[in-house]
Amino acid sequence: MLPRQKLMLTLLLALSLLLPLTGQVQVVEAAQQSSHIDAVLVVDDSNSMNKSDRNKISNEAMKMFIDMLSAKGDKVGVVAYTDRIQREKALLEIQSPSDKEDLKQFIDGLDRGSYTDIAVGVKEAVKVLKNGADPSHEPMIVVLADGNNDFNKASGRTQQQSDQELNQALAEAKQDGVPVYTIGLNADGKLNKAALGAIAQKTGGKAFVTDTADDLPQILSEIFASHLKLKIVPVQSITANGSYQDVTVNVPNASVLEANISMMSSKPVEVKLYDPSGKEVAIPSGDVLMSKSRTYSLIKLLKPAQGDWKLKVKGIAKDKIDINLVFNYDMELAMDQIPAKTYSKGDKIDINSYLISNGNKIQNTNLYQDMNAVLVVKDLDTGKTTETKLGNTGNHFSGTYEIPDRHAYEIKVRAEEKSFYRETPPVKISAKPGGTGAAANPGAGASASDSDKKPFPTLAVILGVLGLAVVLAALYFLLRMWKKANQGFVGQVVIEIRDENTGEKTYPQYKKLTAFKGKFNLHQLLQLAPELRETEKIIFTPGANDRIVLKNTSPNTIEKSGRAIDATKGLELKGGDRLTIPLIGVDKTIFIEYLV
Repeated sequence: MLPRQKLMLTLLLALSLLLPLTGQVQVVEAAQQSSHIDAVLVVDDSNSMNKSDRNKISNEAMKMFIDMLSAKGDKVGVVAYTDRIQREKALLEIQSPSDKEDLKQFIDGLDRGSYTDIAVGVKEAVKVLKNGADPSHEPMIVVLADGNNDFNKASGRTQQQSDQELNQALAEAKQDGVPVYTIGLNADGKLNKAALGAIAQKTGGKAFVTDTADDLPQILSEIFASHLKLKIVPVQSITANGSYQDVTVNVPNASVLEANISMMSSKPVEVKLYDPSGKEVAIPSGDVLMSKSRTYSLIKLLKPAQGDWKLKVKGIAKDKIDINLVFNYDMELAMDQIPAKTYSKGDKIDINSYLISNGNKIQNTNLYQDMNAVLVVKDLDTGKTTETKLGNTGNHFSGTYEIPDRHAYEIKVRAEEKSFYRETPPVKISAKPGGTGAAANPGAGASASDSDKKPFPTLAVILGVLGLAVVLAALYFLLRMWKKANQGFVGQVVIEIRDENTGEKTYPQYKKLTAFKGKFNLHQLLQLAPELRETEKIIFTPGANDRIVLKNTSPNTIEKSGRAIDATKGLELKGGDRLTIPLIGVDKTIFIEYLV
């Protein structure tokens, strides 16, 4: 679990203690928020991939994945491994098309090396997410490999050691709620399908296999659909005839945030786009983005108007063009709170569920009219799951559930239409003798007779008030901690690195700090380059008046204006300050300038 997630869990626990004391609070069941993705792409960059991925399908897959990400807000990192980390790019928040282009250029610049150890890549990806993921985002890892290891005999590394390290990393990923999706590359027919399948299965991800770029739109669409609770919308494939051919893209409702239209073709494709009114829309333009690679073209419509859009596609005669469509929505499904009490066999529970966006109920009846919803109930004693259809009233779903036996149950609502589905968080109730009722409202459910038997009601009130004071004090303390952990940065840092053996200096790299919250280390700014790992203990935190504070617990010396500075207790930097950091482990010197 990530640190900020732990903090928020503590806050929620404190709130759960507060609710039974107040007695008057009515809470709507918390819904899963619409969120962005934090993804790490992990690619086998060993020489063996020259055979299993001779056409560099992995590069095309990673670039297409990046193009399918939201136009703004998602974060993505890249880990290229052999039997060590070959190259790495820390999580980068997408803010503009140029950010995506930088990532794709990084991918095209990857070189292959000797030996392979998949545990190295997966372990590093988990670490990247722990260091830089946003707890409000949906984390995921995508591994592109053939699943085979090839150890350097001189290292003494064994398969058993690799398996142990891999299993530990997968256990951490599962604990943190990070599914790992695998794409097996099988151009030479030597894919280790079982190994890649086990990686996905252990973390709640999915495994895919391909030996051709033709499969990538379907695979990546399925990964996005699985992760964001979406459905792939079938769009016709066409055989090009040298002229423009019409393809209809139906945007089903006004809640679509983005429509991703991918076209896979081995030859150049020309396209024209018309909105539902019949007006031609420029590609690209303000609300239409276009991305191209050697095997695909991808059009992203931002907040498209509801209705039938027309895509005119022209390709080289006899060339097959596969087209896929995936929508992204800004909505979730919520359920009214189930009363917290001890239930009995035969009791009936009223169920009401509805779509929400930005915390507000959606009143669009057109959105509901094509949707179906079911109540999904799992008997926790027998393991049996049943589904009961709910009524659609036009602006919410409703029904009644009758408890069939004196068991414990888990209840949730699932609603779906042709392009997406949503589920409410599950709620546990108990009809067992001495059960605690609905888990959604801990501490409630005591009967009147139980209350009558308790002596000294005045003492109970006093204890309740004291408990409330303690909880409020704890909440205040935790809130201060949470604000500190989420305090943002301003400005940017300019970094140059000089090789002391050659005297060559890298071009200045401008690193915006607004993507970081609470703190970050210098190693993250250096894209987590393995040879610069000693900079992990050089930490930056936000300061007052648009300043940042550097704390150095590493053995490295921090120099300012040619003088060594003691930064073990913190060094405040203002705009224009420059630092020099000679590294100990490698013959390199890092130059830093803070700009506001």
